[in-house]
Amino acid sequence: MRKLLMMFLLVSTLALSGCGYNTLQAQDEQINASWAEVVNQYQRRADLVPNLVNTVKGYAIHEKEVLEAVTASRAKVGGIQVTPELVNDEQAFARFQAAQGELTSALSRLLVVAENYPQLKADANFRDLQAQLEGTENRITVARNRYIQAVKEYNITVRSFPTNLTAMLFGYKTKPTFTVENEKAISTPPKVDFGN
Repeated sequence: MRKLLMMFLLVSTLALSGCGYNTLQAQDEQINASWAEVVNQYQRRADLVPNLVNTVKGYAIHEKEVLEAVTASRAKVGGIQVTPELVNDEQAFARFQAAQGELTSALSRLLVVAENYPQLKADANFRDLQAQLEGTENRITVARNRYIQAVKEYNITVRSFPTNLTAMLFGYKTKPTFTVENEKAISTPPKVDFGN
């Protein structure tokens, strides 16, 4: 009886060590850490927006529509409750991604407007904020890439045999990742017209 119990414990230990549970745990933690960095960088960008808008407002008083769009986009981003659980909810993740995309678009329009105001472009405060925004956008790109890589590794583990059995047993599901906002638009080649 004792030998049978020892044999069962040995087989159980060997089976559990190859089940992938620890790998799933480690990869899930990596996703959470990567996600925290993505959120941190997006928050950094959102924190720059009010200063940028106020600086532009002083010069570009006729651009009320653009300034309001940036402010509204930032408010929308701020209205989304960002928690670690957001990465487990595809719909909430999509809303987060859409709000961030809207803010990115509004900021791009704001910077285009700034090109029309030479005094604004010469303003040291604006140049500093613009440089900080560019640096933050680069940090966002790096953080998103790390998150995408962590999700890719995790999703492969969740979907691969035999760890997929462990994932099913413990309720681990694939996680959403960032996607291109308008995939159809970027797959369409640009039309070039040299005109007459």
